[in-house]
Amino acid sequence: MDKNIPLTEVVFYILLALRNPNHGYGIIQEVEHLTEGRVVLGAGTLYGAIQTLEKKGWIRIYSVDTESRKKKEYIITETGKEVFYSEMARLVELLTNAKLMGEDKND
Repeated sequence: MDKNIPLTEVVFYILLALRNPNHGYGIIQEVEHLTEGRVVLGAGTLYGAIQTLEKKGWIRIYSVDTESRKKKEYIITETGKEVFYSEMARLVELLTNAKLMGEDKND
């Protein structure tokens, strides 16, 4: 198995939120919206994850707004997309197998 997966739920949602350029607060809002409030990222968690993802080359800085407290926008890289899609395939396999086993429960 790829050593980069499984991803944590937080990393999965950050990568998902960065399919388009987004800044930190935008990521927090999008993840909260996508999960209907179930996952709420704290700033420390988010920015720690962003640093790690940048070091791994999974995300990169897209732009820096020097007029607005140097607000940075990030975007997922091709490497990040590969990892993300590998994780999606793993999750689909899990769900498919669970559904198959669920169909056998009456046997």
